[in-house]
Amino acid sequence: MNRVHIIGYQTQPVTIRQTPGGTSVTDLNLVVPYSFKAESGEMLEGKGFHTITLWGPMAEVAGKYVRAGSQLFISGRLQTDSWEDEKSGEKRSKTKMVALDMILLDPKTGQIPAPAGKPQHVTSCLNRADIIGHVTRDPEIRTTTSGQQVLTLGVATNERWKDKSSGEDRERTEFHNVVVWGPLAQEVAQYIKKGNRAYASGRVQTRSWETKDGAKRYTTEIIADAVSLLGVKNPIAESSFQTDAVASRPAKRDEEPMEPSVPIGAVPEISYASEIKAEDLPF
Repeated sequence: MNRVHIIGYQTQPVTIRQTPGGTSVTDLNLVVPYSFKAESGEMLEGKGFHTITLWGPMAEVAGKYVRAGSQLFISGRLQTDSWEDEKSGEKRSKTKMVALDMILLDPKTGQIPAPAGKPQHVTSCLNRADIIGHVTRDPEIRTTTSGQQVLTLGVATNERWKDKSSGEDRERTEFHNVVVWGPLAQEVAQYIKKGNRAYASGRVQTRSWETKDGAKRYTTEIIADAVSLLGVKNPIAESSFQTDAVASRPAKRDEEPMEPSVPIGAVPEISYASEIKAEDLPF
């Protein structure tokens, strides 16, 4: 799973462009205000910027109705594009969000005034990422100069779709950088290892820095506030399992006999129809 949900404001006019095949595409740039509590306990305010690519009819709708200042809800997935710099030959990459759903949030009469007193939760925007994938490297934990523990984790997710032109099954792997702070970082370092399947949830953050030669670089991370190790036994859940009772129940008259359960590790690749038709997007 690789899903991101954003509520933010478009920062500039929308420009539509066409691919050689005639598909409409545009890039939105949303600003998402947020507040957070500093180590001192003081509440600070900030804002993050997110590049979001829209394809096809969704891009055309944005071109007609989205303006600078429009508030939008976008649901999609993180995608990292890589290329080689023509001058230096250095490998470069950029992470963006590919939209799968878009909702225009402004009323037809225009945005309402901000409530007095600046209520923190009622007027907050949204920046949430949820991923399920395999850990690509052992977690690395360190202590900052202020004494806080921070951990970095690599998680890989897979996206599968059917190629619209050839009909062939395609697959794309995304590699996510996950950052965990504080006590949760200690737990993750102790229990989660390379190869484990894990769930991480948090906010998307893009930060920048300068290289020694003065070039500006960017990296996009998921700042996680929840990380779960998956595929593990749970004693509390096991007390509710009824597999033995179901298997021993005698079949009623005219009832089809139950198929035997599939052995562990023998579950086949399962394909199902989703409301989100990823095969319609030119990945």
